[in-house]
Amino acid sequence: MKSVDMVLELDEHARGFLQRLRAERQFSANTLKAYTIDICEFYDFIKKKYPQHDIRTCDRLILRDYFSYLNGRRLLRSSVIRKIAALRSYFRHIVREEVITKNPFLYMSMPKREKRIPVFLSETEIGALFSLHGLPLRDRLMLEVLYTGGLRIEELVGLNEGDVDFWGGSARVLGKGNKERIVPLGTRCLSYVRDYLKEREQLIRRQKADRTAALFLNRSGARITTRGARKVLHRWFVLAGLNKKVSPHTMRHTFATHLLDRGCDLRSVQEMLGHSSLATTQIYTHVTAERLKKVYEKAHPRP
Repeated sequence: MKSVDMVLELDEHARGFLQRLRAERQFSANTLKAYTIDICEFYDFIKKKYPQHDIRTCDRLILRDYFSYLNGRRLLRSSVIRKIAALRSYFRHIVREEVITKNPFLYMSMPKREKRIPVFLSETEIGALFSLHGLPLRDRLMLEVLYTGGLRIEELVGLNEGDVDFWGGSARVLGKGNKERIVPLGTRCLSYVRDYLKEREQLIRRQKADRTAALFLNRSGARITTRGARKVLHRWFVLAGLNKKVSPHTMRHTFATHLLDRGCDLRSVQEMLGHSSLATTQIYTHVTAERLKKVYEKAHPRP
């Protein structure tokens, strides 16, 4: 069932919640879709197992039963946490709207996220990637911006030509929640931008495409999509012989890890990544600490 159909099945309170997420908190389409599915699944659970109850009479026992049901489905821990987070946010909304007077989530312990060490590339692997023969200028520049600026793939494809500040050596990036930040770009990256802008202009003229502010274009002269960029970049990851699960987000992890390895302070990395919480950035300190441990064990005569 499509998420649009799911929304129609929900009551006015749930629909109002989803509209608020879209309008006020500016959630992405994918996040809204996930939240819609999560709330619909919970409504369906109550309807089937507790037909005498509805969202107004949902209590802590029903929530605990639902958590057990989610764990029994053997979902990824991250998926379970997201579903619970969606519900917790929804219940806060209906308390605020005075649909219910008491939040059943109060004093309930939430499952904790697993601390996964991010996958990143070594400097040798990065070198191999950028040394590939036949790497087109546009694709090279996308890789350069991901690695030099630590961007998310959505931020990359959302870049406009006017976002690049050659004088300041930086780019204006629109991140999650429409939060704007400035990220530095290296001289090499900026040089590729200048070259690509000439190639981009030729593409627009050749395809007789409509003028667009987008920096990165597809073959038709329109803004490249997130899916299109992922497909293009995946090809080069494979050709570089990277024997690990690599994605565009791996470049962001690599950016942060390499900066910390070379002495950059955590606060600066946090700002460049656009993390609202330092705790999110601290995962990279685990990466560097683990690497130091391995280097020590390998190099020390009596580890």
